[in-house]
Amino acid sequence: PEVSAAIEPDLLYPLLRGRDVQRWRAEPSAYILMVQDPKTRRGIAEEELKERYPETWRYLKRFESILRERAAFKRYFTRKDKSGKVIEIGPFYSMFDVGDYTFAPWKVVWLGFGARTMKVAVVGAANGKPVISNQAMHPFISLEHEDEAHYVCASMNSSPFELAVRAHTQEGGKSFAQSNILDHIRIPKYDPADPVHRALAEASQEAHEAVARGDEPRLREIEGQIDSLAARLWDLTPSELAEIRRGFGDIL
Repeated sequence: PEVSAAIEPDLLYPLLRGRDVQRWRAEPSAYILMVQDPKTRRGIAEEELKERYPETWRYLKRFESILRERAAFKRYFTRKDKSGKVIEIGPFYSMFDVGDYTFAPWKVVWLGFGARTMKVAVVGAANGKPVISNQAMHPFISLEHEDEAHYVCASMNSSPFELAVRAHTQEGGKSFAQSNILDHIRIPKYDPADPVHRALAEASQEAHEAVARGDEPRLREIEGQIDSLAARLWDLTPSELAEIRRGFGDIL
């Protein structure tokens, strides 16, 4: 049920929804209540939540019966003892698959669900808090440094990476470019001393700025530079890169 209630702002985090993620742009349009302890991988202890965030506790308590019925809660936060009695091993508001990576200061996010092409962007903090990604819709890579995030983003938005993704996943399906894609497509570890790596990071930053300005001609120029740098990253010849780009036609 929809209710309105005043709660403490401490555990509210900006959330990326649906089309909030596009190529070279990710801007959160909603908020999510994160009451998870990333260290224990369970909800914040009930006594602590009641003491530190009493209004948040009262809000969640309204939905206790509903939250206990979640399939993920039953699967990951309940166990049966020897007598067959169900024992809860986490507060009723515990969430699955939340860890330190969820709160990383920088994320490389991309549109996964229903996508037809790579749409990757870098997102940092918003209003002093890390942005949370809907992992089912927006797979992401958590990183500690902005330059590395932009390097990865540029690599993933390049035509050579696009070709590798299309060779491995199904366009338009739920499985397009899910997070395990990096188990199959190698991106060299970022080295700030490598001029190609640094140039890719700088180009990604410029691409984000061009999109924010709505400067399409400049964006196309930057993306051409990124493709040339990516060809050097993966040891492709200029003719091989040209063939890749010709094969995509007007899709990219």
